[in-house]
Amino acid sequence: MSEAKNVISVMIPTYNEEENARPIYEAVRDEICKSLPQYDYEILFIDNKSKDRTRSIIRQICAEDKHVRAIFNTKNFGQFNSPYYGMIHTSGDCTITICADFQDPVEMIPKFVAEWEKGYKIVIGRKTKSEENPLVYFLRGCYYKTIRKMSNVEMIEQFTGFGLYDKSFIQTLRDLHDPTPFIRGIVAELGPERKEIEYDQPRRRAGKTHNNWYSLFDAAMLSFTSYTKVGMRIAEFFGFGIAFLSFLIGLFYLVAKLVAWNSFRAGYAPTMIAIFFMGGVQLAFMGFLGEYIMAMNTRIMNRPLVVEEERLNFDEPDETNTSHS
Repeated sequence: MSEAKNVISVMIPTYNEEENARPIYEAVRDEICKSLPQYDYEILFIDNKSKDRTRSIIRQICAEDKHVRAIFNTKNFGQFNSPYYGMIHTSGDCTITICADFQDPVEMIPKFVAEWEKGYKIVIGRKTKSEENPLVYFLRGCYYKTIRKMSNVEMIEQFTGFGLYDKSFIQTLRDLHDPTPFIRGIVAELGPERKEIEYDQPRRRAGKTHNNWYSLFDAAMLSFTSYTKVGMRIAEFFGFGIAFLSFLIGLFYLVAKLVAWNSFRAGYAPTMIAIFFMGGVQLAFMGFLGEYIMAMNTRIMNRPLVVEEERLNFDEPDETNTSHS
C-alpha cells in the first residue's frame, strides 16, 4: 500500500475572470505535476459573485477534476474578506495564494515549496519590479514606506499576499475571527519567521483589473486604522498646537487693543482666515476619526466574512468554520 502524499492547496480568488480561470487552473496543475510530483494538490476557487462566465467555467473544471473545489459567494464581499475566507477553508499541509490574472507567477510555486521544506512556515513573494502602471507602483511603494514608519508592526514592502502558508498558520487565521482581515498586516504581526523571495511582477494576462483608486484607498485606510495610531496622535498634537497659537494671537490682539484702543482695528480678515482654517482642520481630522470608528464598528458587529451560495467538490460539511465567520 503506497504512502499518502502530502497535499499542497492553491487558493485562487476570482471576480470576472472568464478569460483567466481555465488558463490559471491548467498552469497551476501543470506546474505542480511537473515540478512537485511527490505532492498531491488541491485547487480552491473562491468566486466573489462574478457577472461573466467565470462560474460556469469553474463548474466545468470541477466536473473534470475532483482535485478542484469551489466556493461561490452570494455577493461581492470585497478584496480582503473573500481571499481570507478561501484560505481558511483549504485542507492541505500548506496553502499557496495566487491571483487568477497571472501577475503572480506560477513558476514561484516550487520555489515556495522548497523553502517550506527547509522549515519556513511562511514563504512570501515580494515584488522588486512590476509592469503595472508606473505611477501606481510608485505610490504603492510610498504607501508601504509611510506605513512602516508609522506602525509598530513592520509592514512588508511590496507584498500583496502572494505566498505559501503552513497549515499551522492557516489554523491561526481560523482562530482569529477577524471580520475585517488584512492578511498583509496579519502576516507581519502574527506570522512566524518567514522567507521572502523577490520576483518581477508581469502584466495582467487578460481581462481588466478590478483595482481602482477607491480600492487602493480602502486598502490604505484599513491598514492605517488597524496598525497605526498616528492619525489620532497628529490630530491631538495639532489641536494642542493650534490652541496654543490661538491663545498667543488672542493675547496679542487683546494687548494691542488695550494699548491703542481707538487706532487699532483688527478687521474681519484674521477672523475669517481663522474660521476657515480651523474648519478645514476639523473636517480633515473628523474624517480620520470616522475611519477609526468605522473599523471599530465593523469589528464590534462581527458579521460573517462572506455568505456562501454554493460549494463544489466538498465531500463533507466543513467543520473548521461552520458559522462562516
